[in-house]
Amino acid sequence: MSSSPTPTDAIFVAAPFDPTDWSGHPAEAFAWLDAHVNFESLGVPVGVDRRATAPTLARMEALTALLGSPQLEYGVIHLTGTNGKTSVARIASALLVEAGVSTGTYTSPHLERVNERMSWEGAPIDDATLADRLAQVALIEPHLPDIPSYFEILTGAALTWFADVAVEAAVVEVGLGGTWDATNVVDGDVAVVTNVTIDHVDYLGSTRASIAADKAGIVKPGSVLVLGETDPELVPLFLAGEPAQVLLRDRDFGVHRNVTAHGGRMVDLFTPRARYDEVFVSLHGAHQADNAAIAVAAVEAFADAVLPEDLVVDVLGRIRSPGRLEVVGHAPLIVLDGAHNVAGAHAFAHAMADEFPGGDRTLVVGLLREKDPTEMLEALGARDAARLVCCAPPSARARDPRELADAARALGIDADRIDVVHDVADAVDHAVAQIEADGQIVITGSLYVVGAARVALGVASPA
Repeated sequence: MSSSPTPTDAIFVAAPFDPTDWSGHPAEAFAWLDAHVNFESLGVPVGVDRRATAPTLARMEALTALLGSPQLEYGVIHLTGTNGKTSVARIASALLVEAGVSTGTYTSPHLERVNERMSWEGAPIDDATLADRLAQVALIEPHLPDIPSYFEILTGAALTWFADVAVEAAVVEVGLGGTWDATNVVDGDVAVVTNVTIDHVDYLGSTRASIAADKAGIVKPGSVLVLGETDPELVPLFLAGEPAQVLLRDRDFGVHRNVTAHGGRMVDLFTPRARYDEVFVSLHGAHQADNAAIAVAAVEAFADAVLPEDLVVDVLGRIRSPGRLEVVGHAPLIVLDGAHNVAGAHAFAHAMADEFPGGDRTLVVGLLREKDPTEMLEALGARDAARLVCCAPPSARARDPRELADAARALGIDADRIDVVHDVADAVDHAVAQIEADGQIVITGSLYVVGAARVALGVASPA
């Protein structure tokens, strides 16, 4: 669902526009943006190896140059990894803001509104301001060597906005991979890698080594590398970028204690500069303790200073990461999680078993076509669910939910425990109508599904 390197023959549907007054007519700006090719929505045809297309940063480099190279005007924490990037970005940004550092944050994808992708001091960009930044890109687009993609435009808009509001720090999450991602026009003072597992094989390769090599592209000479991946066979791939300093998880930073607490985790964290004991993290899942440790280490490296313990305690005690093991209802318990790959699904299933054991569980699952339905259902523990509701993410890349149901039956799940309800909102209503107050509803498989479910359930839009 994340963006990716774009081919040089990107498709653009032209439409008459006057970007000079888009701040007063943001719908026109968003329509112009939506007319550009969006690989998050379209992906690649099944069976086509995206790596056959020569990736390039030429469009993005030209775009930022014409925008005045805004990415050079502030320090950057640049994040990549298979899972956990957005949670780390949110935690790191909150730590910086609480420390008094003017901070911009760029993440992807969004759950409900594109504005969620870029924020300043924790507040998403408003429609009029985003329209103005899109107008800046529209005005220089005719001077670019090729038409930029949807993700490239948003990246340019975010980097420009951060310069316009004079942020001191930008926390920038890659869309996909690293080397050829549009965000790699930044030179991160701190490069963060959360982990490396198999995902996006059509884009990054089918081995952990090939995926790691692509992600390692964000590590620039002289940077500080905060490396959450500890596989000794992969570590040298990240060191090839010649960082000035390397902080390795479990050696230089990490988690000493990580136990379930009401509403989250109770953890002991350590970094090269400090220990933070008996800290409550208001996020569910053992993996969020690792994300917290990565974020604290990254911010300390960026600031070149230890963080006050009360600041860390305050931020971690109130942090939120919408769509990531997010509890949005009780009686019945309703949990949203955007687990979109096998590793993420396993982490989610372990977290549910640890923090919410027992009770009849209904899984509402929708997958994109690149995901193997059998592997995902197994990782999510579908065999043990009382009911499985198969739906279709609101995306052109959606896998037919009937295929998901077929895979469930092949796993030995009784047909009378499987329902196919195409629309996400209808699938959620169907699940709610059939469950008892002491049961659980888990909505997962894709951030597209989670975003649609949030709307259906009336959950407040994420900040």
